[in-house]
This record gives sequence, structure tokens and C-alpha cells, in this order.
Amino acid sequence: QVQLVESGGGLVQPGGSLRLSCAASRLTFSSYAMSWYRQAPGKERELVAAITSTGGTTNYADSVKGRFTISRDNAKNTVYLQMNSLKPEDTAVYYCNAKRSWDIPYWGKGTLVTVSS
Repeated sequence: QVQLVESGGGLVQPGGSLRLSCAASRLTFSSYAMSWYRQAPGKERELVAAITSTGGTTNYADSVKGRFTISRDNAKNTVYLQMNSLKPEDTAVYYCNAKRSWDIPYWGKGTLVTVSS
């Protein structure tokens, strides 16, 4: 079964940076589009960033454009989310998602990012 394990979350001050990683296994990683979602307390899960299977195309939520960067290393079966200029409103559990167009999505268990002074 596809397995996704997020890491890199933690406590960071406003304006700081953090890099999340998602290690994928039990899948042909290069065949999957990857994305990051987040869910804050009391809010619905929302798409943060996505990247195509080849890494050729990315897209971002308007709220993170210019601050976050999604990337992938297919040789390492890992997708990253570089988060800069973090704001308190970025506080959420961040989830890794993997999906092929014809298949169901797969989810990691999430990693908590807390932005607070």
C-alpha cells in the first residue's frame, strides 16, 4: 500500500522558515502528482501547493504564492514544501497527498506547523 510520511513540522516564529518533507514508499513515485494540503482548527482542509509527476508544473494557493515552494526529488521519492515568511495564519496540520489521475488519493498522517511568537 502507498505510504506517505511527513516530517519537518514544528514551532517557528512569524517571519521564519520551515521545510516540510514527505517521504513516499510502496509506489512508483514518478507516476504520481504530489500536493500539500493543510487544515487549521475549525477549518476545512485546503490545497496549499501541487506539483505534477514530472515536476514541470506547480500551482499554489493565493495565500502562499511567493512564500511557499513545492518541489520533488523523484530519485529520493520525496516531495518538499519550503515555507518562508511564515505567518500565524499558516498554523495548521500539513498533509502530503499523492494521486494518479485514475486512482484514489493517498494521504499521510500530517505534521503540525505552529507559527507563533
